[in-house]
Amino acid sequence: MGLHSSYLLPMQEIARAAGALLMTYFGKVTIEYKGEVDIVTAADRASEELIVGEIRRQWPAHDLIGEEGSRNETGSDFRWYIDPLDGTTNFAHGFPVFCVSMGLAHKGQRIAGVVYDPARDEMFTAAQGSGAHLNGNPIHVSKTARLTNALVATGFPSRNRHKSPNIHYYHQITLRSHGVRRAGSAALDLCSVASGRYDAYWEFNLNAWDTSAGILIAQEAGGLVTNYIGGECKVEDRDVLATNGLLHDEMMQEFKAILEGRVEGLPGPR
Repeated sequence: MGLHSSYLLPMQEIARAAGALLMTYFGKVTIEYKGEVDIVTAADRASEELIVGEIRRQWPAHDLIGEEGSRNETGSDFRWYIDPLDGTTNFAHGFPVFCVSMGLAHKGQRIAGVVYDPARDEMFTAAQGSGAHLNGNPIHVSKTARLTNALVATGFPSRNRHKSPNIHYYHQITLRSHGVRRAGSAALDLCSVASGRYDAYWEFNLNAWDTSAGILIAQEAGGLVTNYIGGECKVEDRDVLATNGLLHDEMMQEFKAILEGRVEGLPGPR
């Protein structure tokens, strides 16, 4: 067992409680719009309140950043990144793809993470150096070696979509892969790479609470995670490329082609 595995049991208990709370709201949500399409629900806030309350009770000296605005920044070496409901748009529409994500970093290094999908009762966990698990069973990335055979995932921002370059990446990778999925939860997408359900995943303009747990889970499952130009994906980085490792170079080549303007043309009218 790794040095940081002791965090995983209490983290799972908190995430499971938050997930159970979310399920009491699921299907009964009154949609509240903050900005144009950024949906925030009562469930989101209640889940964060539960998680933050438990972290402050059990680890009062730790810093914390929550997606819904919770902050505790005192300069601690330990910092929590909390997304109490990743997949709020899905949740608000009754589409059962959402999760609770909790990541813990020490001096800027991810050391423990849990992602809980309450709709499927799937608990993904990882601690630095201890491998990744799904409901207690070890998980590993896929062995797909060619992009043409790969199932890949991506996501698009809820705001300022017109400023995102990702539609060009989506277009290019769709033509080169077996398929691209866009399920609406970055944390679960990373866990799907970890468990071999997806072979690769990329997205831009994310936040640390979206990715902190999922990146560690993917890495501990044997995956390779970088930023979109192949460098180290640091905790606060906003762009991520996660693959089974075997596909990383091919994905990077496609990204390079897009950056250089070598994108296959869209079909003209018939």
